[in-house]
Amino acid sequence: MDNPGYVILTRQSGLMRSMDAIAHNIANISTTGYRREALIFEEFVRATGHGTDSLSMANANVRNIDRQQGPLSQTNGTFDFAIEGDGFFLVETPEGQMLTRAGSFTPSAEGELVAPDGARLLDAAGAPVFVPADAASVAVSADGTLSVDGQPFAQLGLWEPLDPIDLNRRAGSRFLPDGGAQPIEGGVILQGFLEDSNVDAITEIARMIEVQHAYEQGQKFLEREDERIRAVIRTLGQ
Repeated sequence: MDNPGYVILTRQSGLMRSMDAIAHNIANISTTGYRREALIFEEFVRATGHGTDSLSMANANVRNIDRQQGPLSQTNGTFDFAIEGDGFFLVETPEGQMLTRAGSFTPSAEGELVAPDGARLLDAAGAPVFVPADAASVAVSADGTLSVDGQPFAQLGLWEPLDPIDLNRRAGSRFLPDGGAQPIEGGVILQGFLEDSNVDAITEIARMIEVQHAYEQGQKFLEREDERIRAVIRTLGQ
């Protein structure tokens, strides 16, 4: 295969990965705290020799996480928390500490606040958040101060990865910060709310149609290129 064929194949491969990302976004429209994902196309240019044109190929291996705020839904749940602004909750999982915007928690048998799968919510110091079993009332203020029966008891933490682009998606709405995370200030925590997915269905479907059309154009180009090469071979063979 000559250079045009290799170029279009790299583009087709990137479009396939882009379609996978779009399909994953659509599948998670109803996932609490989900962050939309997109692929970034970049150009790879390489010289092919003195006096000849350079070779340009498309590469789409960089994933971009959309940090835009998702809609907030009121649940009135005592242990449902939503973040307004920057930051993530920090949870402890078997794979390590992860960041998430999904704020649905319940007290475990030991009194620790845990996600539906048992991941423990960590406070501003990185310690598990504990709520006494005999607590009559639990309130969380905008700065994350958790009060039990009117008395400050814990401080919910908001966290960010040390590297702003260091967000490696794991299951659903969780991210593993390979370089570590740090506590931040400025975000607002709302009790009795959950943040919905920030995926817009109409935008994703429109993007899916656009990518599919681009892929079909690339496929037609490959077919025409294949026919051109076959024609040259037939002509030379006569």
